[in-house]
Amino acid sequence: MPKTVRIHQTGGPEVLRIEDLPVGDPKTGEIRIRVQSIGLNRSEAIYRSGKYLIPAKLPSLMGYEAFGVVEAPGVQGHSPGDPVCVIPTYRLGEYGVYAESAIVPARSVFAAPPGLTPVQGCAVWMAYLTAYAIIEVAKIGIGDHVLIPAASSSVGLAAIQLANWAGAVPIALTRHSVKAAALREQGAQHVIATEETDVVAEVMRITHGKGARTAFDPVGGPFVEKLCNCLADEGILFIYGGLSNQPTPYPHWPVALKGLFIRGWVFSAISNKPERFAQVRATIQAGLASGHLKPVIAKTFTLDQIAAAHAYLESNQQIGKVVVTV
Repeated sequence: MPKTVRIHQTGGPEVLRIEDLPVGDPKTGEIRIRVQSIGLNRSEAIYRSGKYLIPAKLPSLMGYEAFGVVEAPGVQGHSPGDPVCVIPTYRLGEYGVYAESAIVPARSVFAAPPGLTPVQGCAVWMAYLTAYAIIEVAKIGIGDHVLIPAASSSVGLAAIQLANWAGAVPIALTRHSVKAAALREQGAQHVIATEETDVVAEVMRITHGKGARTAFDPVGGPFVEKLCNCLADEGILFIYGGLSNQPTPYPHWPVALKGLFIRGWVFSAISNKPERFAQVRATIQAGLASGHLKPVIAKTFTLDQIAAAHAYLESNQQIGKVVVTV
């Protein structure tokens, strides 16, 4: 029987249990794939720890971003053996791709873009569809400055690439300068170590006093007030995560005085809307084909190292996507 990862209790990486479980046959509207690689996401670690927005129903499957080949059955547009990507259009725990073989909704599966390795194929869609907010909503363009907190994450690096492709100026924010050189190598035109520098003063220096057009923040918490003080008049602050685990205050005066926009954002804003997704998917595939976009892989692990992979994900050492090969 194929190996499958489940959790029977919430907690640290050690609660991830590898089990031999039957997969069975897919039902109507489902498809079974042979998993070749899994892209880890921070939300999965939060879910595993018991701190996710939706409590885990135990025992719970894990994971929702993967690359593999169709096993059975053939559904419209897919045949056995076809390479495919699985994207998160279902809730964590409802299905799971931490496995050698997995059943997922057919709506979550589409043909893999040509030219990608299995490791790259599981590291594209969550990152670029999330970061695409700066293109689709903020409509950044030539010369616009974009603040990117947690810039070494896969989404942060995707935002850097998208900003450069649009002719904008990505400003990477990271807590310490240890990652500065690597972030510049990945396309950041400026890097600010937020715990070593007066962030507002540095942004104003870079932007010649104007401020940034937008900030794309997965952290939340008290730092959002500094981000708002870094923005230009009528700038946009996106909040797409809560990594700080602290309350996020409403930055009343920066918002009022500058006429700022605060916008929530999640991956499903695009992925769950078929026509919108089709358009953005085509753009991202064009970027992959042209070389403007290229997923960055921080480190790979094997399925039997899944606990170590989660520990590494939560260590914040990585620059790019943490991938598990199967």
